[in-house]
Amino acid sequence: MYKIGLVGLKISIEQILDLAEEYKHELEFISFPYVKTEETEKIVKEHNSHVHAWLFSGPIPYEIAKKTLGADKIMVHVPATESGFYKAFLEMIYEQGKMIEQLSVDTMSSNNVSEEALPQLNVKPPKVYTKVFESDVDMNELLHFHLNLWNKGKTEGALSCFPSVCEALRENGVPAYRMSMSKMEIRQTLRILSEKVKTAYFKDTQIGVEIIEVEYFNRVAEEMKTPYHLQYLELRLKEMLIQLGEKINGSFSEKGNGRYMIFSSRGAIEREIITLEDTIQKLAFEADTTVAVGVGFGETAYSAEINAFRAIQHSKEMKKREIVIVQDDGKIVESPGKKKELQYTSRTQNEILIEKLKKGNISVKTYKKISALIQKMGWRDFTTKDLATHLEMTERNVRRIVADMCEVDLAQCVGQEAYANRGRPSKIYRLL
Repeated sequence: MYKIGLVGLKISIEQILDLAEEYKHELEFISFPYVKTEETEKIVKEHNSHVHAWLFSGPIPYEIAKKTLGADKIMVHVPATESGFYKAFLEMIYEQGKMIEQLSVDTMSSNNVSEEALPQLNVKPPKVYTKVFESDVDMNELLHFHLNLWNKGKTEGALSCFPSVCEALRENGVPAYRMSMSKMEIRQTLRILSEKVKTAYFKDTQIGVEIIEVEYFNRVAEEMKTPYHLQYLELRLKEMLIQLGEKINGSFSEKGNGRYMIFSSRGAIEREIITLEDTIQKLAFEADTTVAVGVGFGETAYSAEINAFRAIQHSKEMKKREIVIVQDDGKIVESPGKKKELQYTSRTQNEILIEKLKKGNISVKTYKKISALIQKMGWRDFTTKDLATHLEMTERNVRRIVADMCEVDLAQCVGQEAYANRGRPSKIYRLL
């Protein structure tokens, strides 16, 4: 059963748990209530390893958690939609017994609810004063915003996302109402969470194949003083790989001539990428040669093995023999788990792009890799030297590829970069 960390105000957590009963056979909810949203950072840091996914009662704790944890975990939140605004607005009209013509609203910058909700009403819209805030919102600032407008006679009430702000406003005589989540929003969020968990489970249990090849094994064998020395070396290599197989609950097999395979699950392999990296370094040191590694994922053992062969071939093309993963959807991941990790696909269904690449004699993989690198580095413009450095290719080869891309309108030269020393200035390019 998947454990879900449920984070929010106590009242919000209770609302969610009331509707989560139908998921009790597949999801176990662990409540982490807070008084202030800032507590979210500490909660997710302390308990992240104890849960499989996170569910947040609103966008603010979600944004805080996303900044804290990154995108490695399943995280969903109950969205702030028009229904919360309508609910609070109707309560205000009912309690005051009249149509409200002026009010103040606070809303998160990523989702300005009042702007979306009011145009959908076929009534004369009220005058709305909106305070937009970020995830690091100051409650006192929101309180003063609503109070100042009320004291100046510009509003007849206030709508806020925060119970504490509503409570403080009411103490000061301001009719304040909380824009809370509706049952419909909670149910929809629970459905999304359930689907994401199921998807993650099936993805985690996909078959994974690691192909590990000690390169130039014949040369290594020839340099051994006696056959016994070679046998001892092979035993040491196999011991390391069997330990790796045990770590990922895999099945180890020897294919001969320095090539080995380990079958396991995708989840186990992805969780132990660092262990794989350490094992490769030990193998390379022990055999005094390079070691190539290809990892393939697939729905069947056959497809996973095919992807692993593609991955190891790709690894052999790299100067530093980094780990390469080929996923079931064709996505290639170079140097997984490292800062220089690069993900791109070797496929495209864009017919116009395919035609241009064909005309320029450029492979889809090469174009997608260049595009992914530029996006990852945040470059608006680039030089062939920039690409050559990061792609581990000669600048001459990169110049040819970029020139071909310019020929078919996939890139263009936008300027030159002059240097103080002698030599031709470098051309500056931009992807189209």
